[in-house]
Amino acid sequence: MRTWIGPLVAGAQLASAFYDTGLLLVVKNYYNQTNSSSVHSSEEAQQKAISNFYIIYNLVDGLTPLVSAYGLSRLGDQRNQKISICVPLAGYLLSRFLLLLLILLAWPIEVMYGAAVLHGLTGGFTTYWASIMALASQGSSERRRSLRLISIELIYGIAGFVGSIASGHLFVTFHLSYQHGMVLISCSVALYALCVIYSLFVLQVPKPGVCDPATSTQVVQPDSNLADDGDFRFHRIESSPHLGSSRPIIAMLFVGAILYDLAVVGAINVLPLFFLKKPLSWGPEYVGYANAAGYVIFITSFLGVFVFSKFLRDTTMIMMGIVSFSAGILIMAFVRWTFLFYIARAVMLFALIPLPTIRSLLSKHVEASSYGKVFVLLQLSLVITGVVTSTVYNKIYQKTLGWFSGFCFLLSCGISVLSIFPISCVAYKLRAQSDLLETLAN
Repeated sequence: MRTWIGPLVAGAQLASAFYDTGLLLVVKNYYNQTNSSSVHSSEEAQQKAISNFYIIYNLVDGLTPLVSAYGLSRLGDQRNQKISICVPLAGYLLSRFLLLLLILLAWPIEVMYGAAVLHGLTGGFTTYWASIMALASQGSSERRRSLRLISIELIYGIAGFVGSIASGHLFVTFHLSYQHGMVLISCSVALYALCVIYSLFVLQVPKPGVCDPATSTQVVQPDSNLADDGDFRFHRIESSPHLGSSRPIIAMLFVGAILYDLAVVGAINVLPLFFLKKPLSWGPEYVGYANAAGYVIFITSFLGVFVFSKFLRDTTMIMMGIVSFSAGILIMAFVRWTFLFYIARAVMLFALIPLPTIRSLLSKHVEASSYGKVFVLLQLSLVITGVVTSTVYNKIYQKTLGWFSGFCFLLSCGISVLSIFPISCVAYKLRAQSDLLETLAN
């Protein structure tokens, strides 16, 4: 029971959902006051000011983990994986506490840039999530790893759903008794404190090799019921990193993950701004509902992997998820009414499948002792891509705001479709590898 990371993931994501809603609405209120002098241009000025804030905030928050993430992850692999979980969680706690102080003491919003530096230097989400994925991989069999990783994402998504629904109501209910968002951010800080305590004193790390023997040899067992990458006829206990085909597969998985994440992060970064402007012009409660709708995807994606992993290859599921996101974000570009937003979200029901499944495939081509390093390298690649993407997309959004605010979503659709090609190459190589194993066995 003490090796179960579900409570930690749930608590941290609930806290994060409170924080994300609180930060957005605090920033909105701040710039609403500073830009209230011009009635005619107030909405456009507010949109640009919020966008510029998030450009700098995301740059700082995304780049500072480059200093510490790999070192923390390597230390976690060598000593104890708890190190690379506890340190980022402590950074979360301190940086969120700064937002609470900002609200209470009426500090300028630029203080949050310092909070982002603190969050990033302690590893940030990059180190935290890579370590969570490494723990989940270490404690699961290879055959069930895709389902195991998506189940962690499911817990993350349910917590985010609950937190997003609750956050808007908490903000509205208590904003008159404060200073916009004090109760909401206080809840976030308290939850992060509980997560730090849990990770330090309750969580235990499973010993390497308990579920997946750390071996670089390839064991071939003829068994039609066991499948590696879907319909492979031979189960490999640990895919050998010395296979000649492993490095190209790893490289293409990285490319596919980066392209897909670029498309998703770009769209998600401008989506909150899209909520706040006309014709939607949503308030705190509807922003909470919209964020919650995004988290429903975690549930539907989990169900997709649970069902489809029984008869589809991992690469097929990845491409299915890419198509789901591409179609949904295409619809999002033309959203003008609230009901159409939820239709677009419904079409994205399998959009979460690609990245956890890519991580699962990666883990099958490296040794168990290297999970932390490989996952943090992938996460760093995604973070760097995300930082650049956030900046570029926010600038594009500003430029296209006047004539077509959904242009960024069309761009994401195109990039998402491109990510299918490296995954198709991986599918071809894995199929060839399977055929080779079958030939050798015969």
